[in-house]
Parts: sequence; C-alpha cells; structure tokens
Amino acid sequence: MRRLIALPSLCLLMVSVAAFAAPRKPAASASTPVPKERAVSTQHSVTIGGQTIRYTATAGTILLRNKNNQPVATMFYVAYTENGIRNLAARPVTFLYNGGPGASSDWIQMGGLGPYRVNMTNGAATPPAPYSITPSHDSLLNDSDLVFIDAVGTGYSRVVGKGKGKMFWGVDQDVKSFGQFIYRYLKKYNRWQSPKFLYGESYGTTRSAALADYLQDQGIALNGVILQSSVLNYFDWMPGSDNKYMFTLPSYAAIAWYYNRLPEKPANLVDFVQQAREFADGPYAQALQLGDRLPSSELDSVAQRMHEFTGLPVKYLERAKLRVSAPHFRKELLLPDREHIGRFDARFAASDADAVSSRNSFDPSNQFTGAPFTAAFEWYLHNVLKYHSNHIYKEESNQAFKKWDWKHDHLPMPYVVGDLAAAMRKNPYLRVLSENGYFDLATPFHKTEYDLDHAMLSPKLRKHITFAYFKSGHMIYLNPNALKAMHSVLNTFYSDTLKADAGAAAG
Repeated sequence: MRRLIALPSLCLLMVSVAAFAAPRKPAASASTPVPKERAVSTQHSVTIGGQTIRYTATAGTILLRNKNNQPVATMFYVAYTENGIRNLAARPVTFLYNGGPGASSDWIQMGGLGPYRVNMTNGAATPPAPYSITPSHDSLLNDSDLVFIDAVGTGYSRVVGKGKGKMFWGVDQDVKSFGQFIYRYLKKYNRWQSPKFLYGESYGTTRSAALADYLQDQGIALNGVILQSSVLNYFDWMPGSDNKYMFTLPSYAAIAWYYNRLPEKPANLVDFVQQAREFADGPYAQALQLGDRLPSSELDSVAQRMHEFTGLPVKYLERAKLRVSAPHFRKELLLPDREHIGRFDARFAASDADAVSSRNSFDPSNQFTGAPFTAAFEWYLHNVLKYHSNHIYKEESNQAFKKWDWKHDHLPMPYVVGDLAAAMRKNPYLRVLSENGYFDLATPFHKTEYDLDHAMLSPKLRKHITFAYFKSGHMIYLNPNALKAMHSVLNTFYSDTLKADAGAAAG
C-alpha cells in the first residue's frame, strides 16, 4: 500500500574511514539496457449510468530522456480511451496516480476509477484468495479518457540507460519526470487539443499541486485538478507545532461518531463535524496556544468538551495536556475492546496483542486491503490487459522512499499550496476539486481546508476551489457507497468545468 508520512524519516549520516591503500580510479558505471517503447491494446466495454462505453485499454511504456536526448527511464501506464471519438478536442484526458512517494497507481485504478474494480469487504478484512474483479459502474471513464501512470521505480517504471534513481526520487525531480511523460503522451497520441485534468491521491496531491504550475510554465494549461486525500504542506507536522492537534480533532469527532463512542451521539454527522471544526479553531486552539500557562480550571473545561467530541476519557485528555496524536487516538478509542483502528481508514479495526501500549502494532486499513489489490491487479494485468513482462511489478519502492529528496522551492520540505495558487493565477480558468474522507487519519480533512483557505487567492479565484466529503477514509473508493457518491461529484465537476470553459471561450 502506498506509504504516506507526515514527516519524512530523518536519515543518519554515515562517515566512512578512508583505506590506507592508494586511491583507485572509479570504474565507469554500466548502463542499464534500454528497452523499446511498447504498447498492448485490447478492446472492452463498460456500462456507466446506463450508457455503454466501448473503449480501448492500452498498457504500455514511454521513454524519458535527458537534455542530451539519451533515454534515462521508462514509465509504465495504462490508458483507457473511448472508441469512436473523431474530435479529440471534445474528449477530456485525465492523468491519474497514487502517492507514497514510491507507490504505483494500481490502487486508484482498481479501486473503481478505472473500468474494473476489486471486490472487497466494506470496512473490514476481505477473505483470502480467490479475489474477484468486476466492471466498475462508477468509473470516471464516462467523463474522460484515463491514463494511470506509475512513478519511476514503481510498477513497471524503472531507470534505464545512463539514468540514476536520484534523477527521479525527489519532489522536484518527480514533477519533472511526470511533466515529461505527460508531454510525450500528448504528443504521441495527438491529445494537445483535449481538455486536460490531473487526479492525484495522497502524495499524488503534492505532485499535482506542483505539477500544475510546472506544466503551465511548459505551455500546458490544465482545465482541472482533482485532489483526493491531500497533503499540501508538510511544515505543520514538525515537532513543536500545535496545529496538528487542531487539524485532527474534527476527524477524531467523525470517527468517534462512527463507533458510537460519544456521550451523546447526534443524528447528523455533517452538523457534528462542523461543531468540531468551530471548537477546534476556537476554544481548543486558544487553549493550546497558552501551553503550560493554561489554568487548571480551563484545562478541565476544555478536556470535558474534548470528551464530548472524541469520546476519550477526561482524565486521559488532561494527562495528555489536550494533545492527542493520531497514533494515540487510534489505540485509545477502542482500548476497552482490545482493538485499534486504521490510519488510512479508521473504519477498519483489529484486535491488538498489547492492550496497554500507546502504540499500534499495525494498520488494519493497510493489512486488510493490501493483498486483494496486489493479487487482483496482477491477475488483471496478465489476463484482461494481456500485458506480460519479465520484470516484477513493484507496488511500492522502498528504495525510492528512503532516498527521496524532500527539498522544494529552496525549502527543506514541500509546501505546494503556493504552486497550486500560482498555477491558478497564471491560468484563471483552472478549477480544483478537493475530495476528503471523514475517517482519514493520514491526511485529515481540516488540514486540507486550512491549507487551501490560505492560498492567498482573490475572491474570484477562490470560488474555483470546491470541497467534497465522504463517509470513508483515505482511499475513498474502499466504501462502495462513497465511490458512488464520489462518481456523482466528479460528474458535476467535469461538466461544470467544461461548460465554464466553453462559455468563456464563446464570450
């Protein structure tokens, strides 16, 4: 499963001791063989909204080249294009990918946005193989052609020729590689006149925000950017910042509501979450700001109010000085039942061997869902797409993750809200959709709201950002009901965007 972290791991610097022998001349590095670009196409159909869409599925590779036109990497993609479209300017194309960094795109593809999806138990563990896949009637294919892309080092995408991992494994390096892929794809398949969209999940939203501005500067203006489960600013997770507690409290409230752990559970989740937002931004934020100067009487009253929102014991909240991290919440909420909840999707709960530790032994939302996606996608690649390779399909690249260069825009960590805002200023027709799961503890929705509300946009441009919320987690599509609701939201987003663009062009 894709690995999203709030802060990149700190690496220890290793100091080597020089040998006493005379220095040797470094050997010339060998080149990795360069494969030819290839594409395997198959014909299919899927019914979406009562309409049968006949499409071509193409699994293939595109070579990336350095400034000397030498091949340095091959990127794998799976494209779904509707048949019979004579005017490609009337058919959008969307580029989709997962996050990590270091994750392939099979999750977002087989979760239901592609024309097939893996069947899973909703909010609980799925039994072992055999797994089944079925046509996805909530696929995005009715709105747009789809191109799912694997980052270099993941899937079948890999370094070739004179390429090195460090050329691709970093915030800016990654953006450039995806930018070159999109350029090459548009050129190869003559999609220059097609409306263009980006769809990123998790770290893929970090990529999309920066990529939108990068593509704009390369002469490729986007029509829309879809951000699912966003992480746009890594600085708020730094030690010493209380913002992370303020941002996660509304998610805690939603999860406590889901598990019926509230002293008095309200009927309406949306209204309850709004109350939690107001408390988090008001009395709670003010109490956190006082730090150790907070009077004990106020500590008691704020802890009592937190209890009403989170279901956690008042004494526990007071001992924590009102600061409950996501790992602690995942462990504490269901502690009386000896269970802990998922990070990516808190609807998944599992028993834990240690009922007194403050840490979770694993993430149920990861372990309960990873195997079905792995097996189903491998089967799908070979049996449906007819794509065969001697290479291993890497769902995750530990090497890319460990060696990731987090610097961006002269900062040690990525802050890409500014990139997205810059792209919107340079292209005032660009529209953004932010999709959020109420039960996501990896990328809490209130933090995304804060980040996008502080993009420093004009009122006119701010109206081009819309939010959607679903009763699901990080991978919104894991809940079939949420997938259906998300499909409806996406239909509206594409329709409204294209109508607005057409109206502006006509005017």
